Amino acid sequence: MHKVRRLVLGLSLLVFCLGSVSQAQPNVKGAPMEEKIKAAQKYLQENNLDGWLLYDFRRSNPMAAEFMGIRGQQTRRWFYFIPREGEPAGLYHRIEYHNFDWIPGERELFSAWKELEAKLAKMLAGVKKVAMEYSPRNAIPYVSRVDAGTIELVRSLGVEVVSSADLIQTFQAVLTPIEYETHRYATRSLNEIKDKAFALIAKKIKAGQPTNEYEIQQFIWNEYSKNGMTSDGPPIVAVNANAATPHYLPTAEVFSLIKKGDLVLIDMWAKKDTSGTIYGDMTWMGYVGDRLPEEVAKIWAVEAEARDKAIAFVTERMAKGEKTYGYEVDDVARGVIEKAGFGPNFTHRTGHSIGIEVHGNGVNIDNFETQDRRELVPGVCFSIEPGIYFEGKYGFRSEIDMFIHPGRAEVTTQPVQKEILLLLR
Repeated sequence: MHKVRRLVLGLSLLVFCLGSVSQAQPNVKGAPMEEKIKAAQKYLQENNLDGWLLYDFRRSNPMAAEFMGIRGQQTRRWFYFIPREGEPAGLYHRIEYHNFDWIPGERELFSAWKELEAKLAKMLAGVKKVAMEYSPRNAIPYVSRVDAGTIELVRSLGVEVVSSADLIQTFQAVLTPIEYETHRYATRSLNEIKDKAFALIAKKIKAGQPTNEYEIQQFIWNEYSKNGMTSDGPPIVAVNANAATPHYLPTAEVFSLIKKGDLVLIDMWAKKDTSGTIYGDMTWMGYVGDRLPEEVAKIWAVEAEARDKAIAFVTERMAKGEKTYGYEVDDVARGVIEKAGFGPNFTHRTGHSIGIEVHGNGVNIDNFETQDRRELVPGVCFSIEPGIYFEGKYGFRSEIDMFIHPGRAEVTTQPVQKEILLLLR
């Protein structure tokens, strides 16, 4: 079966490479530096910005380092300025300038801090507004990578600093067609593993055999390997009150038994175990019985409605060609839960960006923990996962992934859970 699935993936990748999918956003990941610069300048011109000022110190700004493809040891500050028109310019320390030999553009070197400031002022002469990895009031922490002192330095030169959040999304969160297909592989694999995990719980309970959260977690973990997948951590398997802690993880020492009458939440995230692949992320729920308690059914109905209203909002907006932002989608899901009287029980954002890391650098579905005003542009992938939690009792969460195509939105985690699984039916 694994060989067949690898063949299917390979054929799908071939189709994508031949150009069967078009995207409105530029696919610039891994592109030559010159192409990335042209794409950045197009954005700067369209958004009336004078330039993009990249800065890093000892990998404190991994987004800048990734964009530049920096090689070698980095122990000193550096700047790289991409103007809206014309040739870029770099400002590098004399002991490490050789790490930037292959980067296009003019090059200035410095040793002393006074020299750095003087040459930075020269580089930015006449410039009025630049984008940097900064977020006003730290609204989007994922993007807020440049320290306050450096922002102060740039502003002292008479330059206005605005956030590069949308630029970063274009270069790091817009998936290529091949990356999209690896995401689909992950979601298909996770769906099969999810079915096996709930089936194992049902089999054990029906046979009168003991089982627990940790055993099921480790079963899923091993299934990742069998399916050629990897993850940055083991899955969440949470029973009853444990599910009221959204990031609860059972361990070999601390876990709960799974028994008849228990509500079980399974949250899994993994990706194909090769370089440059994209995560899938899903959460399903099951009940160890043949009929849901009335209260559980009532809360689940609210949870599912919140998820489905958010999906419908994105789908309809994309079909109409209307700009849609992360915070708006959060408002839709949260509104359903608040109307039902469970607002205080929804303690996190509605969803997050998905990429090479399970929590990616693109738009989050959030107007709660932060206000993410980035647009859902073609090529971005994200989760929708509202939650309703009752401390000491139980928690509810249903998670799906979505991908934005030009003119349409796709739920990539199929099927969408409509009812809590009855494991003893």
